[in-house]
Amino acid sequence: MKKVKFLAIALFALTTTTSIYAQFSTGADIVSSYVWRGVPQEGSNGGSPNIQPYVSFTTGKFTIGSWASGSFSGAVKEVDLYATYAISSAFAVTLTDYYYNFASQPNYFKYNDGTGHVFEGTVAYTGPKFSASVNTMFAGADKKVSDAGKQAFSTYVELGYQIAPVAKIFAGGVLGASNSYITTDADITNVGIKVSKAIALTDKFSLPVYGILGANPSAKNAFFVAGVTL
Repeated sequence: MKKVKFLAIALFALTTTTSIYAQFSTGADIVSSYVWRGVPQEGSNGGSPNIQPYVSFTTGKFTIGSWASGSFSGAVKEVDLYATYAISSAFAVTLTDYYYNFASQPNYFKYNDGTGHVFEGTVAYTGPKFSASVNTMFAGADKKVSDAGKQAFSTYVELGYQIAPVAKIFAGGVLGASNSYITTDADITNVGIKVSKAIALTDKFSLPVYGILGANPSAKNAFFVAGVTL
């Protein structure tokens, strides 16, 4: 009986602690096309609309979650996992496991040679107006352009600046040749502006929408993405 009481007290304490310090979150974006760091994910001609759901769990400074994207055409199937630790209110480090297009790499649990996973480490700063991030792929399917047997360690750096409450400009690029970013040398792959707006549908509900006008100087193309957050 004492053990039962102890377990009941422990469970109550854990539940109470979780409710105070932990938080679950979920939602989804619907975008007109999927462009990642300036690279269209359905080829150079753009692509079809994608639905991009997410779920996360936060406790204290630690967050784990999953983000995914699936195109209406069926050409994009992606499920990512990530873990983020907030060093401070401005600095955070993240580990991400990308898993893209199940058809070419159908075995999710294959992590050795021929894996479809890409693992990346990120250090990010987010200030009142200025933001910056350094993102390096350190394991998995990110291989060298010149030698497919060796890790490329593709590194993408992005800077952002909030020019208005609803508008942000950004510029990003890679530090070397990369199959992941389709570059043969260090180059700029992602510049543009993102503008957000909340459309009031009722007195109590508004729908967040945004538009991204951007260009990939390395690939010599431009893109426009419209999105709705649910």
